[in-house]
Amino acid sequence: MTLQRESGEGFVPRDSLAMKALRRLGRDDLAWAMRRLHVPVDSQALVLEVGSGGNPFPRSNVLLDAYEVTRERHYQPLITDRPTVLGVVEDMPFRDDAFDFVIACHVLEHSTNIDGSLRELQRVARAGYIECPDAFLERINPYPDHRYEVTERDGALVTRRKHSWIRDVELVELYEHQVKKSPKWPGHLRHNPFAFHVRLFWSRDTGGIRHVDLTPPEKRSAPFREAPESDQRPTASATLRSRIRDLVRSVVSQRSRNQAIDLVGLLRCLSCHHPTLIPELSMLKCPKCGRTYPANPIPQLFPEIP
Repeated sequence: MTLQRESGEGFVPRDSLAMKALRRLGRDDLAWAMRRLHVPVDSQALVLEVGSGGNPFPRSNVLLDAYEVTRERHYQPLITDRPTVLGVVEDMPFRDDAFDFVIACHVLEHSTNIDGSLRELQRVARAGYIECPDAFLERINPYPDHRYEVTERDGALVTRRKHSWIRDVELVELYEHQVKKSPKWPGHLRHNPFAFHVRLFWSRDTGGIRHVDLTPPEKRSAPFREAPESDQRPTASATLRSRIRDLVRSVVSQRSRNQAIDLVGLLRCLSCHHPTLIPELSMLKCPKCGRTYPANPIPQLFPEIP
């Protein structure tokens, strides 16, 4: 696998040529949409996407998500148009070095254990891409299921665990008051996405993921207070956008290659880490410890609950 390099921008270019051209024209909103087509690896690289949800990157070859349907992605159904596994990023069911590149787009802020998630990303892949809402955006416009605030300083991820989905009630009230006075505020956020998101390319060859957790040790395992449940469903416009995304994915993804991937050969047992699982009827079985996992048809490999 060869990572595409560019001098002066670290080990990979953060933006494609098309993205750079659109940004010079003042169309950051269009450049932001184009970023999902920018995975700077060669055509032979095997790419995993974690938390792939209802809109996976076209270049991803294998998908991992924890839910088929969930509030955390506004109840959008899970896309399974290529090899897919149900599991969690904190303890992934893949062999060491199974992939060349891993995408974690809008995943880490949902994590229950961000240190574990970052270790797992670096265990299963040599390099990758991380994207999150910036902590500033999270502070003024919090999302109900985000457990961490994430920002970037000098190439390092800086995180802070939230004890509640709203961290600063007074600041949120001030922001909402400003939105009422000037309805253009949300549009300003949408049209300037690069300013309000973290985008980090990393590689083991350049030291891996540098991480600073600002959460006090005594609060790292404190309960997280979630927002009340609501019945939020995709709108008609979101459905139209999803159809457009489906068309783009069908055109630019590695469909024939994805269909030939030996997914079971990439997996390992979560209990004993044995590198081989045996298909048996509608399940996978570890020949070492005997643990079985449902696979009908999507393999479901979750850690055992203590």
